[in-house]
Amino acid sequence: MTAAADADPADTDLVTRLTGLVDALRAHGLRIGTGETVDAARAVEALGLADRELLREGLAATLLHGAGGRPVFDAVFELYFPSRVGLPDGDGDGGDTDREALRARLAEALAANDTAALARLAVEAVDGFGGYGGSPGSDGWSSYQTLDRLRPQTLLARVRDEVRGRDGSGSFADRLLEDEIRRRIEEFRRLVAAEARRRAAERRGRDEIARRALPPTTDRVDFLLAGKDRLAEMRRTVQPLARKLATRLAARRRRAARGTVDLRRTLRGSLSTGGVPVRPVLRRRRPARPELVLLCDVSGSVAGFSDFTMLLVQALHDQFSKVRVFAFVNRVDEVTGLLVHGAADPEGLNARIRAEARLTAWHDSSDYGAALGEFTGRYADAVGPRTTVFVLGDARTNMADPNLAAVRDLTRRTRRVHWLNPEPRTLWGTGDSAAPAYAELVDMRECRNVRQLDAVVGRLLPV
Repeated sequence: MTAAADADPADTDLVTRLTGLVDALRAHGLRIGTGETVDAARAVEALGLADRELLREGLAATLLHGAGGRPVFDAVFELYFPSRVGLPDGDGDGGDTDREALRARLAEALAANDTAALARLAVEAVDGFGGYGGSPGSDGWSSYQTLDRLRPQTLLARVRDEVRGRDGSGSFADRLLEDEIRRRIEEFRRLVAAEARRRAAERRGRDEIARRALPPTTDRVDFLLAGKDRLAEMRRTVQPLARKLATRLAARRRRAARGTVDLRRTLRGSLSTGGVPVRPVLRRRRPARPELVLLCDVSGSVAGFSDFTMLLVQALHDQFSKVRVFAFVNRVDEVTGLLVHGAADPEGLNARIRAEARLTAWHDSSDYGAALGEFTGRYADAVGPRTTVFVLGDARTNMADPNLAAVRDLTRRTRRVHWLNPEPRTLWGTGDSAAPAYAELVDMRECRNVRQLDAVVGRLLPV
């Protein structure tokens, strides 16, 4: 009999769960090597399964390299190491009486901040109100349906009055209390979502749910789809990303400083060794930091992408001899000063630019042709042979003239022009997109998320 046949089924299941957890985390972009996986297995062996929260922290400590991946880790952990497996299905009728009774118990648990009771109520809520389909035990489970029927957000005043009746408080304390109750309600919503995912994973498979039902990590969220909270998370990654890019630029400069081989002088010097180029002669570079210009569309959903990239370049300011930033909707204005002076308030950057810069004329829609034409005419002194220009925008002209002549003029007068487009490449040329026409004249790259931006900017920034 083989060792595999002798293996304890429980141990085999545990190994499957751990390797599935690691594979799911890797699929979401987290870097986990063999060493971390081995450390995680040792952590499971040392900590055991009795204390689930201790196991969660142990696996997080061994598998994660930073706090950025913790939200994804917590969601995946709930799938592969759930608090309970195979809960009995309820009848799912969700009648008004049951709902009101559950809401009353939920209000009590929120008022008491009873986390154990909230976890139990999340299970009951999904069991009673989250099932959909027609077969016994339901065909699936929905956290949205559960929360829509239970409406925990409407319990705020009820819970506040109950806590205030116990403790007594003033108006300022009431505001703090309301914030705390909102936090507790949000935690209950998270518990409901985790329970619905767990049940779906039992029915459809953990691997599929981990791959499709979990939100992506911050660096994989599309700029054009990111909400306010996700954009705030992205802004917090600007400084670490800038430090990494600065290190990469410094390494490229060191390599470039050595210069390229001067073939003519090398062959001339090889005459003394019978034509063997023993000592290559290098063509030395003149050390000179390049200039950088950003031309950014700050209209609509593109604004989040432009804001992030502007903040990133500002953090890299010391790597260049000069950085100038221009914003536009259908008019262009320089915003370099606004970017520098507002570095302490990155979330308010777009509001400052829209309030203090002149970006529109007659209408509020993007007009790339008019903006590019105004830039090449009004700010001709901003570009030169040492200047690299980055255009940030989706190239959607709202059916206006794309003004390709202005782009040709810009490419003639600059060192290089790169266009970073936050739309998927499959959408270029659809509707009012002039991306294919611009891409014939400049180097256009897809930059839908932080990960792509990191890779593209790291390659394209001049040295």
